[in-house]
Amino acid sequence: MKKSLFIIALACLAFTANAQDGPRQVLFTNVNIYNGVDGVLVENGSVLVEGNLIKQVSEGTLSAPDAFLVDGEGRTMMPGLIDMHSHLCFRNGMLEFRDDYDQMANGAYTARAMLDYLDQGFTTVRDAGCNILGVAKAVNNGIVPGPRIFPSGGFLSQTGGHADTGSFNDRIGDQDKLEQGRVGYIVDGADEAIRAARHNLRAGATQIKIMAGGGVASEFDPLHMTQFTAEEMKAIVGIAEDYGTYVLAHAYHDRSVNRAIDAGVKVIEHNFLVSEETIVRMKQEGVALSVQAVVALVQFGDPDSITFFSEDQKNKAKQVNSGALQMMKWAIKHELLMVTGGDMFGPDLPNQADNVIKFQEVAENVHLVLKTATSNAAEVLTWSGGMNPYKEGTLGTIAEGGYADIILVDGNPLEDITVIKRDTVDFVMKDGLVYKNWLPNEKAPAFQPAGPERDAYFGLH
Repeated sequence: MKKSLFIIALACLAFTANAQDGPRQVLFTNVNIYNGVDGVLVENGSVLVEGNLIKQVSEGTLSAPDAFLVDGEGRTMMPGLIDMHSHLCFRNGMLEFRDDYDQMANGAYTARAMLDYLDQGFTTVRDAGCNILGVAKAVNNGIVPGPRIFPSGGFLSQTGGHADTGSFNDRIGDQDKLEQGRVGYIVDGADEAIRAARHNLRAGATQIKIMAGGGVASEFDPLHMTQFTAEEMKAIVGIAEDYGTYVLAHAYHDRSVNRAIDAGVKVIEHNFLVSEETIVRMKQEGVALSVQAVVALVQFGDPDSITFFSEDQKNKAKQVNSGALQMMKWAIKHELLMVTGGDMFGPDLPNQADNVIKFQEVAENVHLVLKTATSNAAEVLTWSGGMNPYKEGTLGTIAEGGYADIILVDGNPLEDITVIKRDTVDFVMKDGLVYKNWLPNEKAPAFQPAGPERDAYFGLH
């Protein structure tokens, strides 16, 4: 079995710098290029990286005499993958995060999760809720290695909402309502909602996540309920707009989704129980859909196997599963702007690409599905406006002026989407630095093997 050759970016540079002035250059040759936008594969192309940006893309050869050469040996170069619904700091859900470990242990787990995302070829994530703001700051400042993080900060939830992880015996005033268990903010009324939204944005959130309806893996919120009043939602959206960014909402059914759209929410997460009429409205009003295919179609297709679910939670999972497939088909039919995000953590952490692959089984349109994890995802990320910390280049494409977030896969993803799985992702570069190299040719840059002890510790393959 192949061993992952992770390089901690701060410990050593991916390539030895050449004796030259200016940014170092890396020239990729003999690569087939899927640019994340067009549904074609450019064969035997070349790409020149300078510093942390893509300088040139060519259908033929390029000349860069001072560049370090990387022969792709016919592999497909594509943009680093983007997961739009991650929870980097959760191991086995919100309750374990709250009760079983302190912040030091949760931070250590998060560091492991970030390395795992990189090993799989995910160079950017939008974290959909948790106290990840300090970690995102550390990644951006080069203190710890990880994918680019667009953090939402703590969930915003009402009392009894999907992020209410309190005890049944809690009484009013028992808990710190600003941040409950470091998972989310329990807010009631527009004033509390405004304060929590501002608190997240103050610390670097790039967008705000709200719980607009009932959920499966939570105790106090029936699936059919709608959460937050229209006034509360509009107050949160107003703060996001004041910061030049947007709000995404956890919601399953028509009432919660339409209330969120009325308030100005721009992205719906899940959406599995809505009618076709709501899908049409989303299209008309430019509201994007974030799809979690594995959770809805696989995990919730067999909820009895989820041993830590109560009977009530298993029944809620069955309800979600009953509508998910039809909703996805309507979304494809009406050509919603769709992105994919796994909502996968714990035992499912190593399998993020499965969410994209499972959605392809429904869509049967490989180019459309690949865009949900590349250029479509990048488009939605731009909605964070001035809160976006990555302003130097573009994401989600192989294009001049784009960030050098690049993966090489062994195969053609337009013919076989399964080549985006970890074991066929042979090379990962993020921001011009290499985090994984399985290229066998002698001209590949020299790396320090991680070693079996480290691989075993991090659970890497």
